[in-house]
Amino acid sequence: MGWGDLGAFGEPSKETPNLDQMASEGMLFLDFYTANPLCSPSRAALLTGRLPVRNGFYTTNAHARNAYTPQDIVGGIADSELLLPELLKKAGYINKIIGKWHLGHRPQFHPLKHGFDEWFGSPNCHFGPFDNRALPNIPVYRDWEMIGRYYEDFKIDRKTGEANLTQIYLQEALDFISKQQGSQQPFFLYWAIDATHAPVYASKQFLGTSQRGLYGDAVREIDDSIGKILKHLQKLGISEKTFVFFTSDNGAALISAPKQGGSNGRFLCGKQTTFEGGMREPAIAWWPGHIPAGGVSHQLGSVMDLFTTSLSLAGLQPPSDRQIDGIDLLPAILQGKLIDRPIFYYRGNEMMAVRVGLYKAHYWTWSNSWEEYSKGIDFCPGQNVSGVTTHTLEEHTTLPLLFHLGMDPGEKYPLRQPVGSPDTNVSQKGIQHSPPSVHLSVRTCWVCSYCFCSSPRFVRVRSPCWPRSSVHPPAALEEQGVSYSSFTSLAPLVRRYVAKAFRKICIAPLIYWYLSLFYVIYFYHFALLNLYWILLDFLLL
Repeated sequence: MGWGDLGAFGEPSKETPNLDQMASEGMLFLDFYTANPLCSPSRAALLTGRLPVRNGFYTTNAHARNAYTPQDIVGGIADSELLLPELLKKAGYINKIIGKWHLGHRPQFHPLKHGFDEWFGSPNCHFGPFDNRALPNIPVYRDWEMIGRYYEDFKIDRKTGEANLTQIYLQEALDFISKQQGSQQPFFLYWAIDATHAPVYASKQFLGTSQRGLYGDAVREIDDSIGKILKHLQKLGISEKTFVFFTSDNGAALISAPKQGGSNGRFLCGKQTTFEGGMREPAIAWWPGHIPAGGVSHQLGSVMDLFTTSLSLAGLQPPSDRQIDGIDLLPAILQGKLIDRPIFYYRGNEMMAVRVGLYKAHYWTWSNSWEEYSKGIDFCPGQNVSGVTTHTLEEHTTLPLLFHLGMDPGEKYPLRQPVGSPDTNVSQKGIQHSPPSVHLSVRTCWVCSYCFCSSPRFVRVRSPCWPRSSVHPPAALEEQGVSYSSFTSLAPLVRRYVAKAFRKICIAPLIYWYLSLFYVIYFYHFALLNLYWILLDFLLL
């Protein structure tokens, strides 16, 4: 599901009244991200609180290709990883997953071996139908028992898009909540439905009800189901004791648009890319009596934060024997505070970009290959941005593409010139160790002095001929395991001296033109004046 699929986020058809009401009663997160633009690694990050390059869901044999676990892959979540339900058990929680697991389908990766007490759903997405010879249809489980397969026992009509799965998942959720409330047990419910994943489906009562086609039908059914879950909590009298968070695992898959793909609003591209459309997600927090109604947060958030925040709600501390990348969002949710932190955009094993404050720097750009594109596979349909949505993997680590997401959320106008022009430079060392470091530096522009000047505490935007102004991105982030450092660019000495002269006396050009007018009636004096200007320039050094 994409950032632009909900009415609360600007979808014009306004077909999500329940989620919109959830937002009006809770808090919208406008800058909330997944940890990877694909299903498996983002779900692994949510349940471990760790980046995919830490929890094992990344590729090493294909540069910047995303990793996931279809049914012909034998891998899955490692035993060494501590998942959220495993830790919540220590506080007496009963944990259930409903829907797609996607962290491995072999017995050793089963969700009941990783902290969940109950499961109704599938290890993979509802792809198919398959011929049951070379590849069987994907199974559906209740706890340890396989109770059927998609397309056989759980029907999905590929022609009409009709399927009753969301209604089944809804009833499972309502029954679980009622059971735990009756036994006075604290519970964790991970409701991971997949109706908006191609092939998109909706139940008969919702088919044909949306202005947006079959995808809109699926969104409307999900919205209706969430509304029923929230009303059920209120009916049972436990809404003020229950923290609910709605989000997605990646941006809308524009590759399936328009019939089976959603909207990412103003953002560039979609699922599988590290542009904003692939990783910025709709997010709503709901907790009546605790979260002020109608709140809007600009806190930079991540699905990994749900791990740490959930532990905080349960009165537990995150594991201290490993690096946890998620932060506790409760100060932002309950007190409206903004917590300094970066957002890292990973694709496979490569950190493609980083966001600090409103600035985003791309170290690599890539949408999808020319080979795929020539076959009609397009991750950014109708959104070609020259030099940005590249179809070859382009490296920008020496001179990254820098965007201001406040002024340019669609990532269409880089703040620097094309490769080869001197301007802003942001370099990085990546996240291959603990703690990670983000190095921000700025290259000298020989025309107008330093465009940016970095210091250990802040980044200052300077203009040589106008009053100086400061823009303060996050301060030192030692508490989050991130440190900032700065270093000078190796610009040629001549360019540096010229820039230094311009910085010292910005009125020099005015003197030049004033004297030029004074001597204009004497043509031969121009040579003398130019000589004077050259001498003045060197004196300023």
